[in-house]
Amino acid sequence: MVRYVLALILAADVLSGQVLASERSGHSGMHHEMRGTASAPERQTPSQPGQSAFAAIQEIVQILDADPQTDWSRVDIPALRKHLIDMNNVTLYAQVESDPTDDGVRFTVTGEGAVRDSIRRMVVAHAGTMNGIRGFEYEAEETLDGAVLTVHATNSADVKMLAGLGFIGVMTLGAHHQEHHLAIASGRPPH
Repeated sequence: MVRYVLALILAADVLSGQVLASERSGHSGMHHEMRGTASAPERQTPSQPGQSAFAAIQEIVQILDADPQTDWSRVDIPALRKHLIDMNNVTLYAQVESDPTDDGVRFTVTGEGAVRDSIRRMVVAHAGTMNGIRGFEYEAEETLDGAVLTVHATNSADVKMLAGLGFIGVMTLGAHHQEHHLAIASGRPPH
């Protein structure tokens, strides 16, 4: 389902870019016909920053810059960058084994070196932040090569949902990451 939604967003983004390009070229051509002269084509400005972590940091910096109450002495953009590296490591490089439990699912998440360290930070923090949200109970423990996250649900429909989401889907629950990123960058407690 998540892949389907992401595919739709990407398709909409591509189509809107094609429509915009078509409108711009059509608009530019209209000027040429009206004036009867050839002028330099309109320059298109890219809207994507080219990398998602960079885009997330850019968005936070814009929010902080627009807020006259921002205490720049507390701002810590390098801390946000480190957190985004953790997110990248866990999302792309962690190895995950899922085991159903009677009332949920147990994820054994492993990696080596920096990936292992990212797993430990992300899993333990997520469990602490999300415990009790949606009625789920989270348990996290560090292991030699990562962490174990066990999520308990109160009904069979939620147990099925947890199984369908898998580890990374469970990590996205709560849509708290955006505010979490702003808190990290602002020097406020993130959890």
